[in-house]
Amino acid sequence: MPTSRRRPDLPPRAIGRSPRARQQRARDTRKRIVVSALEAFAERGFEGARTRDIAARAGVNQGLITYHFSSKEDLWKAAVDHIFAVLAESLGGRIRALEEVDPLTRARLVVRHYVRFAAAHPELHRLMVQEGKTDGPRMQWLVDRHVRPLYETSRALVEAAQSEGTLPRIPSLHLHYILIGAAAHLFVMAPECRRLTGEDPMRKDVVETHADAIVSILFGRAGKPEAARPGRPVAARRGTRA
Repeated sequence: MPTSRRRPDLPPRAIGRSPRARQQRARDTRKRIVVSALEAFAERGFEGARTRDIAARAGVNQGLITYHFSSKEDLWKAAVDHIFAVLAESLGGRIRALEEVDPLTRARLVVRHYVRFAAAHPELHRLMVQEGKTDGPRMQWLVDRHVRPLYETSRALVEAAQSEGTLPRIPSLHLHYILIGAAAHLFVMAPECRRLTGEDPMRKDVVETHADAIVSILFGRAGKPEAARPGRPVAARRGTRA
């Protein structure tokens, strides 16, 4: 007589829970695995990250990885999709909120927002370094699915600001990589920075100072907030709040 097969993510005490509760538990488990995988792939690369270590990070049985993901590459893609979805929600929301703001202010505030994101999620840029240095199927998938849309968005912002003469006419290609490197490198290299300078780059005031520096370098005097006028504080002007 055939026996029922219990899902590996449901301990005996969970069998009696409602289908909705079991589904939520499965989603939570899958997300823990994905987040742990992202950290492992960012630190060690695809080849160096082992599924048993990912399971240990997530606090789950290794069998759950094979239950939720058909292969290690499937898990890698899920981890990449996850971090870029977080980026799209954060950066996309900021860009949409600034649609009616002048191109210079929009570009300046988006750059500042991106620096903050890079500080909060250094795993994104560690992952990009791991994969971007090798011309292979994973890099090609990553570029076509995620990096190209990001590049097109940044290019549109840059060209809009350049059309007003407020940003140097440096080719978008170079500005894109200058921004990515400037925004992320300090946080990717946080352990070295702490050892070298005694400063914690993840501290909020250091992140803001780093954002100030990048905005100043990229935009020069045009990147500085307009001086407040009587009866019209800078923070009150539409779209200029950082």
